[in-house]
Amino acid sequence: MQADAYAESRPPFDLAALATLIDGTTAGVGVLDTELRFLYVNPALERLNGIPAAEHLGRTVSEVLPHIDAREDMMRAVLADGKPREITSSGYTPAASGTARRYWHGVYHRLEVGGQVVGVAGIVLEVKASDEERRELEQAKRNLTLLDTAVDRVGTTLDMDTTCAELVDLVVPALADLATVEVLPPDVARPVRPAPPGMLRLRRAAISATAGLRDGVEEFGLTGEYIDYQEDSAVQRCLAADQPVVENLSDDVRLSWSAANPQRVAGYRALGMHSTVVVPLSVRDGALGVLGLVRAGDSPVFSDEDVVVARELAGRAAVDLDHARRYAHEHTIALELQRSLLSEPRLPHPHIEVATRYLPARGVMVGGDWFDVIPLPDGRHLKAMGDVMGHGVEAAVAMSHYRSLLRLLADELLPPHRILERLDRMVERSGPDRAATCLLVVVDRYSRVCEVSSAGHPPPVFIDPGAGGTRLGDVVAGPPLGTGLGGYTTTSVECAPGTVLFMYTDGLVERRGEDIDVSVCRLTELSLPAGGSLDDLLDEVLEKFGPGAEDDIAVLASRSRLPAPERDVL
Repeated sequence: MQADAYAESRPPFDLAALATLIDGTTAGVGVLDTELRFLYVNPALERLNGIPAAEHLGRTVSEVLPHIDAREDMMRAVLADGKPREITSSGYTPAASGTARRYWHGVYHRLEVGGQVVGVAGIVLEVKASDEERRELEQAKRNLTLLDTAVDRVGTTLDMDTTCAELVDLVVPALADLATVEVLPPDVARPVRPAPPGMLRLRRAAISATAGLRDGVEEFGLTGEYIDYQEDSAVQRCLAADQPVVENLSDDVRLSWSAANPQRVAGYRALGMHSTVVVPLSVRDGALGVLGLVRAGDSPVFSDEDVVVARELAGRAAVDLDHARRYAHEHTIALELQRSLLSEPRLPHPHIEVATRYLPARGVMVGGDWFDVIPLPDGRHLKAMGDVMGHGVEAAVAMSHYRSLLRLLADELLPPHRILERLDRMVERSGPDRAATCLLVVVDRYSRVCEVSSAGHPPPVFIDPGAGGTRLGDVVAGPPLGTGLGGYTTTSVECAPGTVLFMYTDGLVERRGEDIDVSVCRLTELSLPAGGSLDDLLDEVLEKFGPGAEDDIAVLASRSRLPAPERDVL
């Protein structure tokens, strides 16, 4: 590095004063900038590395010492979050004679001046060790690396199966030749048939194995399968005590005790399994499942240190799994609630066709989208499309409240804007603490017009048969419901015979980085021949506009038909 570039990289503190304090210490001390380039090296670190201090300056650790595992990734983590870290490194330096591997233990701290991060400081001591101690140090180093890596690689999503897969992929082959995660069946989901008496049923959420074992694991349990564990199995003992269970499977008798059931002993033995550890995946509320580790062939049996590492990994993963479980629990409740409330609307008349779809968004909570078709006493009918703001169970419950109030008001035969005004006041006074958009359309199948009113909702689309084209309803949108502001209007919209009314929620048209008016205008590309299937139309809509949606989507298409010989009108 050039001298002027090095000078520019120097931190805003006095290196001379630092040298006065540290030069005499026997511990190696180095100061690096935010790019991990050396700014200062004390004499002790100079001697440890066998390289003059001047040759360190302006260069990174890997450039100065290319033959050691410097763990620069951990130093960057210290810079990123400010948490001190202990790092064990090993390798070869010019200071050592021969080819003997050397070991160092260092503690690294982030340096800040005036609230600005300026670098990292490391205090390093060499560890003198025998061959056995060196092996133990290497194992300890691998274990620490495994635990550090788990922070970034496990729990990256709120999906339980993904988290389980990340965990087994992390520990194979670093800690085991084969790893599985089995979880207790969820308490909110499709019912699972009960296990036989005395057996415990778990669902295999993930499995990973080294190349030599991969072909043989399929015969006794794949991802997604339910597995019944006998009463004395290692899994049942592990969960009962909430403690790891270590089994050295020296004979088939011991293997049968550890196995899920005796029928699996032959498969286990064929894989050469000789040592297992079953670790509970537990949180304060109770057990979530187990992490199973297996070693086979020439791999050593599990040591006490291995069990400690496995327990630590399982404890960290259990927290992530608990978050994912809670998310899945609420998501499932909200989805089932919404699906029950979004059952197919009751048709107001045999000559009225209605098709609907609901598509929950991936990766986010279920929302408050809803639709309804309500027969009116005077022979007309009211179509509604709404969207409660927010996600989760609360939004689904609020959606149910809006829908119930709307059905109550519909019987009063008010024009659409009056219904919205009444609904707005009722919700603002005593309803859910969530605003909602809503689009109402009152349809008289014997008339050539329909009445439309909007509370902050995207406009309807009218698809005319043949060459009539497709147009957006020219509707004035008032404020969302629940604000108490009122100010809604009813617009009469002309309809040609056979016209299809298409209503939707904003999840269909909202896209990041695009004006919603542009997205809405694309709906004018829709078309349907006279007599075409409404279900086919909605399938086409979701296929064309659904990908990339970040919110859930509800759509409704309707068409009124008059008995022959009269022509179809909306």
